Amino acid sequence: MGVIYVLLTISIVVAIIFFVAFIFSIRNGQYDDVYTPSVRMLFEDELIKENNEQSSATPKTKQS
Repeated sequence: MGVIYVLLTISIVVAIIFFVAFIFSIRNGQYDDVYTPSVRMLFEDELIKENNEQSSATPKTKQS
């Protein structure tokens, strides 16, 4: 029974260490995405062109 308490204590200590490491990495910007914003503007033009092609394919009727 004493071994269970030792293993439980060790597992809780390891979990706390991993949690502290995770919080530390978030605060230091480890998971910040610095690549996507610089590339996003390259893909927006394609979406705008597709929307313009779809809107020009549908006939526009004039309502009076």
